Parts: sequence; C-alpha cells; structure tokens
Amino acid sequence: MENQQPTSSTEQALHAYKIGVGHFAEKMPDVTKTFNAFTEACFKEGELSKKEKQLIALGISLVAQDEYCMIYHTKGCLDQGATEKEILEACGVAAAFGGGAAMSQAVTLVHECIHELDHRTH
Repeated sequence: MENQQPTSSTEQALHAYKIGVGHFAEKMPDVTKTFNAFTEACFKEGELSKKEKQLIALGISLVAQDEYCMIYHTKGCLDQGATEKEILEACGVAAAFGGGAAMSQAVTLVHECIHELDHRTH
C-alpha cells in the first residue's frame, strides 16, 4: 500500500490516518516519537501474544467507538494471523461489554475491513 493508491474504503482510511500522523509529527515530533515508542512497547510480544494484544485493542476500539482504531486494529489482527472467527469472537466480547453500539460497528465496519484487507484465501 506504500506505493499504491488505496483502493478500498478501509485502505483509504488507513492512508488518511498515515498522512495525518505525518503532518502531526512535523508539528509535534517529540510527542509523536514518545507516543510511537510507548505504543510499540505495549504491542511487543510478552505474556500476551501480538495477536492477542491486537484482538484486545480491537475490542477496546469498538467500545470506544473509534473508527480509525477499529480499522487499524482489524488490520493488526489480520497481520498477526487472526482468523475471521477469532476477530468476530473478540467483537462479540466487546459487544457484551459495549452493547449495541459495539455490535453495530462489529457487523458493519469490522466486517467490511476483514473482507477488504484480508488478502489470504478464506
């Protein structure tokens, strides 16, 4: 996606986020560098796997109603090898906590992300 134009709505959202972070980094380099170092440390393999951490982050983003994070962490789940069923199970747990708002995002935006971003064969 680096040298290609984004083709799907989810790829366009990820691209817009990257551009936005780049502009923010130009104005606030220390904040951006510190934030990036913090999040990289949080998502490193530890007692929880990278995949488990992405699934947790997706669930939190659903409850927080943060669409960019939903897209970003759905991609993170896929990149870490999560299956569609694992992603949907994490969405179900989030919906149990976050109610209808989390479920509505899970069955629309997350579903769209999985099908637009998962380039593995199903």
